[in-house]
Amino acid sequence: MSYASWFQSVRGHYERHPYPHYPLLASVPRCDTYALNLQAIWAAGNGSWLPPGQGQILLAGCGAFAPYPLRLANPEATIDAVDLAEANLRRARLHCLVHRCGGVRFSQGNFLEPGQVPGPYHFIDAFGVLHHLDEPLAGFRALEQRLAPCGILRVMVYGRYARQEAESIRRACRLLGITDVLTLKRLLNRAPHGSRIREYLDASWESRTDTGLADLFLHPCVHTYRIDEFLAIIAQTGLKPLRFTHTDALVDPLAEIERLRELDRRRATLSNIICYLGRDAQDATPVVDGSTLRLNPMLLTALAPWRLSPVRPMARLGLENLAIDSITSRFLRRFRQPVPVSMLSSAERQKAEEYVAAWYLLCCNET
Repeated sequence: MSYASWFQSVRGHYERHPYPHYPLLASVPRCDTYALNLQAIWAAGNGSWLPPGQGQILLAGCGAFAPYPLRLANPEATIDAVDLAEANLRRARLHCLVHRCGGVRFSQGNFLEPGQVPGPYHFIDAFGVLHHLDEPLAGFRALEQRLAPCGILRVMVYGRYARQEAESIRRACRLLGITDVLTLKRLLNRAPHGSRIREYLDASWESRTDTGLADLFLHPCVHTYRIDEFLAIIAQTGLKPLRFTHTDALVDPLAEIERLRELDRRRATLSNIICYLGRDAQDATPVVDGSTLRLNPMLLTALAPWRLSPVRPMARLGLENLAIDSITSRFLRRFRQPVPVSMLSSAERQKAEEYVAAWYLLCCNET
């Protein structure tokens, strides 16, 4: 597929089917954005605090919703949101307007173009984007070049076996010449109860909306990956995995790679690949005697003393989150200002390490 053909087909797809589609009044609790907060991302990837006054973020292929929760998580950062489709940008602007999350700089275009959103950026989010490029490697390289020193890139790409049912249906649609959602729905409605297709549709939240169905089965360009195929692309860049955050992902990236390899060998991988990548970012560092800890700023409202029931932020790092009950809340409130690890007892330090792994607490190891 030529670049011009790819550009027109993918842009046209999203002009017809802005994605994802959420009701304009659907809100995101601030605590659920903890893994999008730049200070948390920077501390987890570099073991340091981002210098005051900095904070440049790029949403590459922002879609119709993502600018809102990203702005909620980073009220003081500079955020650029770029997308091929004006329909996506229009919907994304509306979400920000309705929820009073202004200040995002929207632009229509292709981030592959050198002059488009040149950066540099401390954090780039390309969630569900690179697998729709005609040449995904070019996308990885283009985003890598826009990273600031020690910057971090988050990507989500389709897993080969997590996506196999959808790809079977998508290929069938192409063979049958189905290009519109109405005809697609007529075909899918014929799937009998108990069939693999029916079970897949019932389990997929995307199948509940027309735009979701279009993205699942009518997208003109899709790539899927086994873990080693994903790593082969990464090896052609200066990036390296810092942490995988898809469902059931292990905290240690090397251990998670081996787990995924075994699942791929058995064709049993059930999740897409979600990964934070760094070019020259430091490996996530453990809590040591010289560390300083502070609270993830997105959890402040979850720690209010008047809350009568526990809060459990939505899982964003692959594992079920710890509930924030009254005891946990009292403990975490101590870290609203930075606290040296040396001031903690051994039991408190052990508890704090659990919260650092969950990104409830941020760890700085700079002296």
